[in-house]
Amino acid sequence: MNAPRTRVQRRPVHGVLLLDKPLGLSSNQALQKIKWLLRAEKAGHTGTLDPLATGVLPLCFGAAAKFSQLHLEADKTYEATARLGVRTSTGDAEGQVIQERAVRVAAQDLARAAAQFTGSIQQIPPMHSALKKDGKALYDYARAGIEVERVARQVTVHQLDIRPSGPWSTEPVSIELAARVSKGTYIRTLAEDIGEALGCGAHLTRLRRITTGGFDLARCVTLEAFESLGEEERLACLLPVQALVADHVRVDLDAQDAARFLSGLRRRGVWPDTEAVAVFGPIPANLNLPPHWQERAGGKEKTLFLGTGCVKAGELIPRRLLNPLEIEQILQQNSSISTS
Repeated sequence: MNAPRTRVQRRPVHGVLLLDKPLGLSSNQALQKIKWLLRAEKAGHTGTLDPLATGVLPLCFGAAAKFSQLHLEADKTYEATARLGVRTSTGDAEGQVIQERAVRVAAQDLARAAAQFTGSIQQIPPMHSALKKDGKALYDYARAGIEVERVARQVTVHQLDIRPSGPWSTEPVSIELAARVSKGTYIRTLAEDIGEALGCGAHLTRLRRITTGGFDLARCVTLEAFESLGEEERLACLLPVQALVADHVRVDLDAQDAARFLSGLRRRGVWPDTEAVAVFGPIPANLNLPPHWQERAGGKEKTLFLGTGCVKAGELIPRRLLNPLEIEQILQQNSSISTS
């Protein structure tokens, strides 16, 4: 008879964990694993990585989930390996081989392909993707053997480097790709299109995300390392919620304006027009903070992240805001880390 499962006591957790996603896990599987390790109530991510891909995966907890959409717009950098001469049903090593061709490629051909696929390009999304058609993911159609018409989309390849991964005489013949791309760019499709331009076809055998927005691998933690930490050490790995808006212009408010901004009211000031601002202010006076640590937290955090907005004609307009409960919980979380 199986022993009863222990129920995990969830708790409010706020912040961003930069995970170096391991090979073989889907983004959601990785998210659920970290969520369980943190005992977090609410979690999400800023865009998926395929199970065969590894690398930077920002995971958002609590209030950070409010701002995760902003990070979906970020440019991303990948390193990949593509095998030439073989096309597969999925565009990667998981699929069935559907075509094989001879490889007759020289160094100058790679240079021409890199130039051809740098800049603004048209790309047809792959069938094995999470894009939706009539409320159903394309990969569901693909698994059922149904080919759905897709409209080409414009994406931007800001930088692309292509080089051989070894001597041309080595079998299989593979190339290494390093690409910095806009949102919505499929590296599998890019590799397949490059293979067609080279006249031999190709499919991905390795994919690693090196950066997304301002986040890079150097700041990531592996799942194995995270599992080995104690509970408070895991919390200490989280970046603050405002890490997701590091590229926003900072606006600081006084106590009176901060309280009104948090309630959704517009504020007037001498700020220049700005499309995206991150707003900070003092700890609101109406928070129900335990007196034994309120003084300690207040001394350490004289200003808090309150939310995002924009400035038009000298008016600060709220967009996404933290609520008082979230601010209380963030202060308590920070206090528990600093005293552990």
